[in-house]
Amino acid sequence: MIAASTDGRDAPLDVDDGFEDTEPSRGAQLVRRFAGRAFAIATTLLGLLGLTFAMGRLLPNDPVIAITGPEVSKEVYDRVFLELGLDRPVWEQFLTYVGKALRGDFGVSTTTGQKVVTDLLMVFPATFELAIVALLVGVGLGVPLGIIAAVKRGTIIDLIARLIGLAGHSIPSFWLALMALLLFYAKLDWFAASGRVDVFYEGLVTPVTGFLLLDSALSRNWDVFWNALNHIVLPGTILGYYSVAYISRMTRSFMLEQLSQEYVITAQAKGLLPRQVIWRHAFKNIRVQLLTIIALTFGGLLDGAVLIETVFAWPGVGQYLTRGIQMNDINIVMGSVLMIGVLFLVINLVSDALYRILDPRTR
Repeated sequence: MIAASTDGRDAPLDVDDGFEDTEPSRGAQLVRRFAGRAFAIATTLLGLLGLTFAMGRLLPNDPVIAITGPEVSKEVYDRVFLELGLDRPVWEQFLTYVGKALRGDFGVSTTTGQKVVTDLLMVFPATFELAIVALLVGVGLGVPLGIIAAVKRGTIIDLIARLIGLAGHSIPSFWLALMALLLFYAKLDWFAASGRVDVFYEGLVTPVTGFLLLDSALSRNWDVFWNALNHIVLPGTILGYYSVAYISRMTRSFMLEQLSQEYVITAQAKGLLPRQVIWRHAFKNIRVQLLTIIALTFGGLLDGAVLIETVFAWPGVGQYLTRGIQMNDINIVMGSVLMIGVLFLVINLVSDALYRILDPRTR
């Protein structure tokens, strides 16, 4: 509405139209975001539980026979069948399984005679330690290789980097591990063949963190430390090679995109040194993207360690899972797969949180 002012000019009339600002407050946005994240986590976890439960029911394995053995009377078979709750409806069995899994109860292993969660806590540090070494190899070689390939685009260096990436996605890991054993152990005798440490050094270090390298360094038992390092270098390098291939390819792609931006051309026109343009400007803008790639790579290393651990007799989750498959121990299989899936979920959450911390635009 327009009202006449005292000086003869028209002035707008302040009228309350009854409408209020409906933009949600900061607190409401945080609550909504937290609720959405919690729902996504719960849905993913429920789907993972459903997948492992279905896997346990679809595998050609009788859980009763796995416990009692094939030579068992019908009375004993029926009693164990009822104790396991296999006579109940499938949906009720699933709810029981979910309840136990949320409490950390994955059943008892028929292979070791212990609770699966106890076994997993014993073997997981070995896998985690191996994955960390592999990730250090992947990041330490993959990031510089990708940057150099992007800067030297179209040269022989770029071609070599792309061939490394192609080979990493093409060569089977178990074959490469066998060839590495043949060359570096059987022929050259540079590295140890299997296990985390020689038999002579077993039990000399009291487990504190579960990571043998760290525990031996903390106890200043350098003989065990160097022996453990000699055992982990070869499997860690072979496992890390596949992360080198992936990280170098993604780093090259990210850097090529940044090197074509106008701010890089401006920095070059100002007379900055090439290393300043690359590391201070271009690399700074791909760090957040690389963080996500590295986090996903670490999850893949935990999963991909199964074959490497089997070849090198590494006492981790991979070898434990392989033994469970060979012995038809369904509790080991379900517990191991569920643990790896939960680790993927946790790694994604951590990487997403770090992404928001490092990049204010995503907050």
